[in-house]
Amino acid sequence: MKFYENLDKMMEHLTKDGAFLTVKDSDGRINTMTIAWGFSGFIWSKPHFMTLVRPQRFTREILKTADSFTVSVPFGQMKKELGICGTESGRDIDKSGVVEFAKAKSVASPIVAGCDFYYECKINYADKFDNDKIPEDIFGAHYNQDWHDFFLGEIVETYG
Repeated sequence: MKFYENLDKMMEHLTKDGAFLTVKDSDGRINTMTIAWGFSGFIWSKPHFMTLVRPQRFTREILKTADSFTVSVPFGQMKKELGICGTESGRDIDKSGVVEFAKAKSVASPIVAGCDFYYECKINYADKFDNDKIPEDIFGAHYNQDWHDFFLGEIVETYG
């Protein structure tokens, strides 16, 4: 499947219901969190997905030494699991008790089993947003001195 096939459904459910961002670090720690923001596109002659994670999140800590992440999108189901993974920290609970992790096809980070759409991504770039460059209306509506870090992952597998 090409990365843009079912992109409309993927983005609809990402923004409406959420998706699971899952990562495994070099120490083998795994965590998933719920995301509702992200971008799919084409850069550096390859398909990429950009995800945003606040620095205080446990997932951000794991991303520091990870080489990949996955995005698992359920189409209208798993609302309870998305709710828990969006409100509970992996520092406090083991999320493998909330969702079932499954081996990804091409990256070290697992997927969340039972979803309808998957991106497997190799991290190519990470950075912080420069708060001085964020428009004031966006800054005021979405930030309180806790702007996101962003991670650009080359999409190496897409399936559903």
